[in-house]
Amino acid sequence: MKHDSDAVANPSGTPALGDSSPGPSKGAKLTVFTLAIMNVTAVVSLRGLPAEAEYGLSAIFYYLFAAVFFLVPVSIVAAELATGWPQKGGIFRWVGEAFGTRIAFLAMFMLWAEVTIWFPTVLTFAGVSLAFMGPDQTWDQGLATNKYYTLGIVLAVYWLATFIAMKGTAFFARVAKWGGIVGTIIPAVILIVLGIAYFVTTGDSQITLAWGDVIPDFSNFKNLVLAASIFLFYAGMEMNAVHVQEVDDPARNYPKAILISSIATVAIFVLGTLAIAIIIPNSQINLVQSLLVSYDDFFAHFGIGFLAPVIAAMLAFGVLGGVTVWVAGPSAGLLQVGKAGFLPRGLQKTNAAGAPVNLLYLQAGIVSVLALAFVVLPSVQATYQILSQLTVILYLIMYLLMFASALWLRRTQPDTPRPYKVPGGKAGMWVFAGAGFLGSLLAFVLSFVPPSQVAVGSPTLYVGLLVLGTVVFVGLPFLIYKLRRPTWRAENSDFEPFSWEKKSATSPATPATAASPAVPASPAAPASSSPKA
Repeated sequence: MKHDSDAVANPSGTPALGDSSPGPSKGAKLTVFTLAIMNVTAVVSLRGLPAEAEYGLSAIFYYLFAAVFFLVPVSIVAAELATGWPQKGGIFRWVGEAFGTRIAFLAMFMLWAEVTIWFPTVLTFAGVSLAFMGPDQTWDQGLATNKYYTLGIVLAVYWLATFIAMKGTAFFARVAKWGGIVGTIIPAVILIVLGIAYFVTTGDSQITLAWGDVIPDFSNFKNLVLAASIFLFYAGMEMNAVHVQEVDDPARNYPKAILISSIATVAIFVLGTLAIAIIIPNSQINLVQSLLVSYDDFFAHFGIGFLAPVIAAMLAFGVLGGVTVWVAGPSAGLLQVGKAGFLPRGLQKTNAAGAPVNLLYLQAGIVSVLALAFVVLPSVQATYQILSQLTVILYLIMYLLMFASALWLRRTQPDTPRPYKVPGGKAGMWVFAGAGFLGSLLAFVLSFVPPSQVAVGSPTLYVGLLVLGTVVFVGLPFLIYKLRRPTWRAENSDFEPFSWEKKSATSPATPATAASPAVPASPAAPASSSPKA
């Protein structure tokens, strides 16, 4: 999940919702290479590499599998949805056009909820990065495993990011932009260069490098669990789908940009993962520390150990930049939907900078409660794993709804203009959206299986916590939807009615009714005026 540098593509964070964004100035065009780089910076993150280093050379298989069944389908399908329905709302708009407002609110809430749960995990990485600025590796590792230290860092950095986000877009955009460059892109290049130089000069490796090891051992089902998290590595590519119309000849050049960015992204992930795997023994890999330990070991080998605290500080700054964007982005998107009549007026309050203050405080409160898991659960690593998997589960629900919406809208709204269409006509849509749906479903199921590589305490408790978390966060949007009132709609809401509402319909079209004559749109029709869909 590239939350760490999303701001490079658009500091507001809203493209992750699929909303239209200003992009280049009128008349300006993005080159294939520019769009490819935007996609890479929107996705690449280093935080999760140790989880895949557990697999050694077979990580290559998992990265390629997830790219084919998730990364490419998300990019292609989201481009059609973004150009066919460019109005405000993003994922809420797309799913609402297909399945109605109840399911659309579920999709939108999943985006907000998964980001909220993601915060403690990424801030754990920030805490580890700060710990590794210490005097020596043994002291650093000891501090990084301290539960109370981790809890303090998570709370301090998150509340700092919240107050930065309340200053408005112009302020946090600068922090986010440089956070992506300094905290992700430069460290990624350094890690890969160090790994290659180490292997070339020494020939040493903690893993066997034989082609036969590329194919994983499928006999142990639990070995697949951490691989499911790779899908989350690639999440976020849909944010740049809104720029498809800013490319010359999008039907030809957009797929080309996706191909280039996909190859580059996979290459960065594979080489970064292998760099960790060749220097740290498999039995010593730690999900939250091994990235920093790898830098320490590489720097020590090349006699430049004084750079270790520098890279740790850069990674910590990158986390702050990414978190600042994602504190504000999804809450701003949920505010748009809420003002259309889907959230109580109290949660729609904004400050002078336009920041949704009460939503931000609510989000901060949830993060603070979730952070207490670091004290309750067996270890920092176990807490990190459980929250990471819950994030994967909720995000995948959103993606399942996105792929299903794309397929359904091809049937129910075939005549809606789509400046960019998935290549291959109806068959192409079934191939891309079908592959994405099935890949996401597989990852969703695997996410509930306790991993054999991480000590998570009781497997029953692990699964129970994931099921409970999923039920609670999926149930909340349905409860809010049921309780909504006409008075929740804000007078200044500019959310455009769905196309089926403009036809005075009470629910989205079915294939049988899609061809019925349209009724002239009512300009005053509120987005939330329809009965429960």
